[in-house]
Amino acid sequence: MAIFQSHGIHNERFSLLLLEPGEIYFEDFSVYYYPQHQNDEDINKNRQRGHLKICSKSVVFVPKEEQFPILKISLKNSTNIEEYSGDLHSRLVLKDKALIISSNVCTEMKKDSIITPYVFKKGEKSHMFSLNYVTIDDCLPLICQLHRASTLPPADQNTMIGAIVMSRQSRVKFNTSWLDDLYEKVELQCQADKIMPLVTNPGRVMVTTSRLYFQPFNNVERSPVIKVRLKDIVSLMKRRFLLKQIGLEIKCSEHGTSQPHLYLAFKTRDDRDALYDKIMSQPEVNLQMPDQKDMTMKWQNGVISNYDYLMYLNSVADRSFFDLTQYPVMPWVIQDFTSEQLDLENAETFRDLSKPIGALNPERLERMKERYIDMPEPKFLYGSHYSTPGYVLFYLARLVPEYVLCLQNGKFDQPDRMFNSLWEVWQNCLNGAADFKELIPEFFDGNGEYMINSGVCNFGVRQDGRPIGNVDLPPWAKDSRDFIKKMREALECEYVSRHLHEWIDLVFGHKQRGEEAEKADNVFYYLTYEGSIDLDSIKDPNERACMEIQIMEFGQVPKQLLTTPHPARFTSKEHPHERENLQQLITHVQETPSLDTDNVEEETVPQTVDFTHMHKLLTFSKHKDTITDVKLCLKKKMAFSVSQDSLLKLYSLEEQRQLRSVTVANMALSSCIVMPDCKTVICGAWDNNVYFYSVEYGNILDTLHAHDDAVITIYWRNDLLFTASWDSTVKLWQLPCPSADEGFIAAEYFVQLDHDHGVSDLAVDENCDILVSATREGQLYVWDLQKYALKNVFQAHEDVINAIRLDQGCNKIVSCGADSYLRIIDLVSGTEIFVKDIKEVVLCLAMVNNIVILGTSRGWVQVWDMEKVQMLHQFEAHKGAVTCLHMTDDMHLLSGSEDRSVCVWKPSIK
Repeated sequence: MAIFQSHGIHNERFSLLLLEPGEIYFEDFSVYYYPQHQNDEDINKNRQRGHLKICSKSVVFVPKEEQFPILKISLKNSTNIEEYSGDLHSRLVLKDKALIISSNVCTEMKKDSIITPYVFKKGEKSHMFSLNYVTIDDCLPLICQLHRASTLPPADQNTMIGAIVMSRQSRVKFNTSWLDDLYEKVELQCQADKIMPLVTNPGRVMVTTSRLYFQPFNNVERSPVIKVRLKDIVSLMKRRFLLKQIGLEIKCSEHGTSQPHLYLAFKTRDDRDALYDKIMSQPEVNLQMPDQKDMTMKWQNGVISNYDYLMYLNSVADRSFFDLTQYPVMPWVIQDFTSEQLDLENAETFRDLSKPIGALNPERLERMKERYIDMPEPKFLYGSHYSTPGYVLFYLARLVPEYVLCLQNGKFDQPDRMFNSLWEVWQNCLNGAADFKELIPEFFDGNGEYMINSGVCNFGVRQDGRPIGNVDLPPWAKDSRDFIKKMREALECEYVSRHLHEWIDLVFGHKQRGEEAEKADNVFYYLTYEGSIDLDSIKDPNERACMEIQIMEFGQVPKQLLTTPHPARFTSKEHPHERENLQQLITHVQETPSLDTDNVEEETVPQTVDFTHMHKLLTFSKHKDTITDVKLCLKKKMAFSVSQDSLLKLYSLEEQRQLRSVTVANMALSSCIVMPDCKTVICGAWDNNVYFYSVEYGNILDTLHAHDDAVITIYWRNDLLFTASWDSTVKLWQLPCPSADEGFIAAEYFVQLDHDHGVSDLAVDENCDILVSATREGQLYVWDLQKYALKNVFQAHEDVINAIRLDQGCNKIVSCGADSYLRIIDLVSGTEIFVKDIKEVVLCLAMVNNIVILGTSRGWVQVWDMEKVQMLHQFEAHKGAVTCLHMTDDMHLLSGSEDRSVCVWKPSIK
């Protein structure tokens, strides 16, 4: 909305909107206009002073007095243009100062500065102008050149105009007097077009060490030079313009700049990329561009709203408020426009977001499918698009009528076909033979002024005698503000949040094109898709011109952002902590700042855990080689550690000394588990065995020959022991928790899960329904433990996966690998919803709620808030690589390292 208001069309009588879309305005001249059919005595009295605007396809006279209409004389309708040589009295028209244009059509606009449909005056008429400050040679040659171009076919006309433009622009140098700082160093200069809706204005761009300047080649802008301080730039986005990668959108902070938005289009992609790279290389530019996977993660966790996420997706998919062919698109979410009250708890209130608009009516869809079958290639279901310039202005006609007149050749639509009623528009979208339009952002933001007729225009009278007034609102909306408010509430409600990813799949995702689009009945005309045609490869200029017109009129599908299903959002019912600030995470734990565990069994009290500060409570180093696993048992006030030195060690937290050192195997130990009663420790070893050690009696209770290669990790839950090995298997064993009556019971083999590569880690959900295993080749296997069947395989990393965890709701897999990436993957679809290059190998990780803790190869520990997708804290934990981490229920963190030390940490408790 703001983009239209910033264009200034309401403040200036002349604007580029009075020209054809894309037409270029060159320069103007101060003139007198002499109306025809007046005698010599009245000529001086009735002449009109004003400015003659020379444009690429027309000549426009703008009178100084507003009671006179603006006159636009189309050059293609002009029959003769010449210097006037009549016998007009010399004191009125000096020699070499007058020209006459004969035309069979003249368009009158904005008489009395009122916006009305253009008046087309047909019939041969001569228009005479006298120049006030220049001679005829300064004006007439350019008009005659452009007149000759207008007689050519469209493609040849554009070529000739382009040559004229290039010739004139090459002679214009940047006026360095406009530089704000004499010490600025010029880094790059080039030519570009400033793009506004339906408007193109060429100029020269210059980048210095501190600013970007745009100097238009004409005087239509409010300022002769647009200045953007580089330090004010907050977003720099490469854009697709008319299906070509030549656009660049610049957004600045609202404070301290007169030009918060600037959209430029360049002659070639190389020109655009050169300017982008030069801006990004300047020291004053420090952009923190949000990553798509980060934003998806924030949206899933409720950190950003549905509206903000959709606006973000529109932006990265090349949708912009500056470009009506790619205006941001939003979904119809409500289908109830007749009830007195809007019930957001009723599913019948909402549109089916899993289907495109054209597939909501089964009967209409069936008719289109029948036509589709017999259609030659390239086939399409829908002949019109869901977002076109005409559809955008259909909604906004009351707010920006001049844009409508520009797009529709000076005419408004028939009154009964205008945006008169929400219910009527929705019904037409459901039942109309060629109406499949979605909504625009203005339906969910602002005060709804675009639905109010402010009286600046007379749009006509409907067939029932009613003049075009305000848009008829649903009964559940009191006024336009209330309508927007309720539409926003609907967009953010529980139902839409649960289903919005389905609509995203259709518009931005994997159902946008190809086989999935066909299955979803989501196929549009081929020219609307990115990559469907290379305009630069079309040699025939007339064919190319026709293609460009079609692209502008038909609308464009957004850039495809995803080729796999978009993950669903975690709603409040599924994810109870989704809107909490994790820096103020409430956990029901007892504060134990000095590892005082005497009262660990007592009822815990809520505490606030601050993960931005981690305090080291103690450290000990008793092993002779790299620590491979650590566990903490608060009941016994002991820490357990295993190492590549094949030793299991028990360390007293209370006495701060080693209690035992046990040689368990002849090879390295890989992992350990402490059973709930803290009387039995289970160890996995590189010698293919699993060992059961009695803390109470100090001996090995049993040795289980589990695998044919090293046991790399073990896990116990719900009387099941899980063992994973480099022999490409995960095995499940029945292992009841030891009891006082029965004592230790040996593990009994249950089932084996086979993999194509060696297994490096595993994770199991709390109910033992899902098991995820990671391999040394970067795959993630998802297993159904109710059926012991493989559900899915995802390629997550390019190298060995070092550690994986399941999130609290069992919706996401968190993984880290030797490729230095931290990834979060949707468990159901396998969609990668977050990825971060940690810049070093991540060897281990721990999780609590939505806090992820990483151990890195250079000895650092990083703490990440995965709801806000940001790092809360990092600190150097060890002198060597952090090889293992263990987080206890009461928020104690143990870390082990290749420097042979174990550290105990605790976040701040408030």
